[in-house]
Amino acid sequence: MINPIELLKVVFLGVVEGVTEWLPISSTGHMLLVDEFLQMNVSPAFKEMFLVVIQLGAILAVVLLFWEKMWPFQGRDKGPAVKLDTISMWCKVVVACIPGAVVTILFDDWIEAHLHTPVVIAGALILYGVAFLLIENWNRTRTPKVKNLEDITYRTAFLIGLFQVLSIIPGTSRSGSTIIGALLVGVSRVAAAEFTFFLAVPVMFGLSFLKLLKFGFVFTGAELVTLGVGCAVAFLVSVLVIKFLMGYIKKHDFKVFGWYRIALGIVVLVYFTL
Repeated sequence: MINPIELLKVVFLGVVEGVTEWLPISSTGHMLLVDEFLQMNVSPAFKEMFLVVIQLGAILAVVLLFWEKMWPFQGRDKGPAVKLDTISMWCKVVVACIPGAVVTILFDDWIEAHLHTPVVIAGALILYGVAFLLIENWNRTRTPKVKNLEDITYRTAFLIGLFQVLSIIPGTSRSGSTIIGALLVGVSRVAAAEFTFFLAVPVMFGLSFLKLLKFGFVFTGAELVTLGVGCAVAFLVSVLVIKFLMGYIKKHDFKVFGWYRIALGIVVLVYFTL
């Protein structure tokens, strides 16, 4: 069975995943950086799978909190009724997923082998941190063309999906690239965040399934405990973080996350350079 020290490592990684998955500061970047200092006593193949599949805990938090908006059926006395707006939104999510799915299938292994380095992560953190600052300054004089989630069109969804392709580079952030794309095409902060949550569901389930398929579905007892605890902690922390984020962006912009990314990127760059 897993020893207490290893269990504490897993809990810490679950907290990191839950905090960074939904804030636009790059969960993959943070998980890879933490792994540099907090080595798990597991096989390389399991660790590679774990760092992706732990996201299932985070995504289940979204499903819980946004169930009413995401579930396309509602109970009626004469049977379930279909919510056409929700069906339409899921169709738009599928459209937005297409660019990222194609790029991931073609280049994921190459990027994992060549770009999962501290320098690349630091560069992406800084670059998109600057992007957040510039876009939010530009947005001060603009009125969003799309204020509500339901008003996102198929064209807008596809454009946001193109920006999500950028998240395949570690340190970019899936939520960060999606939000940047949404802000640039005129979507409000709240609608951008909500669309990010919708978009994350099929993307994360898909990536997790691929990693599980690659690893195989045979686990030791310790591996099952590790995966279960990591997902559970990520779920609990994600619930709190999502609630915080949705309240925060109703009154504030994303600049604080931009400054955080820049500061962390510089620290990482200096540390690994020296």
